Amino acid sequence: MDLVLEAADRHLLTPYVYPAGWPEGEPCRQLLSLFVITNLGALALYLLFGTLSYYFIFDHELKKHPQFLENQVSREISYALRSLPWISVPTVALFFAEVRGYSKLYDNIEDSPYGWSGVFLSMLSFLFFTDMGIYWIHRGLHHKLFYKRFHKPHHLWKIATPFASHAFHPVDGFMQSLPYHVYPFLFPLHKVTYLGLYIFVNVWTISIHDGDYRVPRLLRHVINGSAHHTDHHLYFDYNYGQYFTLWDKIGGSYKSPTSFEGKGPHDYLRKLREK
Repeated sequence: MDLVLEAADRHLLTPYVYPAGWPEGEPCRQLLSLFVITNLGALALYLLFGTLSYYFIFDHELKKHPQFLENQVSREISYALRSLPWISVPTVALFFAEVRGYSKLYDNIEDSPYGWSGVFLSMLSFLFFTDMGIYWIHRGLHHKLFYKRFHKPHHLWKIATPFASHAFHPVDGFMQSLPYHVYPFLFPLHKVTYLGLYIFVNVWTISIHDGDYRVPRLLRHVINGSAHHTDHHLYFDYNYGQYFTLWDKIGGSYKSPTSFEGKGPHDYLRKLREK
């Protein structure tokens, strides 16, 4: 995140926003800047990719499903916009620790003992590490001690749209993002790679709520896509994973998506039309 902060300081904050005498490295200034940048960035990613997905990928026929709520899209957006600033508070604290040099993020490929292969391997390990972390956190949020208070609001959307992707209770939203932020404190990661992965995970979160169930046949039971996550919203106790089905299979919570078996939301609508 320090790359983004440095760019913001260089092109906007130092010459136009902050007093000339307020040093760029001063902690209070960094915290304030990170809070603004994090919120604007999250808002831009959510609205941009959510809107593109909603208009160009999401099947609007799903809005005719009986479990699609009245005014659901506006309610999803409203809930997300209220939650994102609160989610950003602990997130900014972790970004601040990164900026102050407490993480294992590095600037140059030469700083990695494995060069470009290290960058590639770190991308894979990031995906598998965060997939594992999110699985167990997500499953834990379904425990009766936490579900009603923190995770139930996200399950209000049985037939989700891309805008449901970030419509979480703030505690729920932060907890499920925690593995992304913990990774660079445990393992070396290139800073630009980290920014790219941060964008990717936000887009992926939108994609598993987009109602597009198409997955290459060979990957249907490997990749956790929208079909799997739709069944999670509908049937509650299955498919907690983020990218892969590995941990659901290990944890005994894997469910073959109903849409792959001709019993999904689209099939239900087709049967309604036939009647």
